Amino acid sequence: MEENNIKEKRLSPQEIEEFKALLLAKQYEILSNVLSMEDETLRKENSNLSNMPIHMADIGTDNYDLENTLNLMESERKILVEISDAIARIEDGTYGICEGSGEPIPKERLQAIPWTRYCVAYAGLLEKGLVIPEDDVDEIDSEE
Repeated sequence: MEENNIKEKRLSPQEIEEFKALLLAKQYEILSNVLSMEDETLRKENSNLSNMPIHMADIGTDNYDLENTLNLMESERKILVEISDAIARIEDGTYGICEGSGEPIPKERLQAIPWTRYCVAYAGLLEKGLVIPEDDVDEIDSEE
């Protein structure tokens, strides 16, 4: 009975294709955002070279803006890696399965975060530090 319940929760091929399209659209959106941020930062940097700020507060504001933009770009790049990994999971047939528990990830969670690797329960354990992701365990083992 338990096995039938798990099969019922698995994604259909059509649903997987819908999630793949969602992932690809998000990937395109993020790439566009990152490229826009890079262009804007470069444009601002080039204009600042010819118009050196006179006031120290201007320099501080410029530095804050640059640091903020770099942090946003790094965050977006991390999501791009997660999206690429999710697309790879679609290709190898493991998309929608929690990497921690092996249980199907609810469709609602995948709709909210289509690149997620974990179900809500396992993600909660990770956040509390009650479990260590397998990738981190491998790194710890190789350091010893």
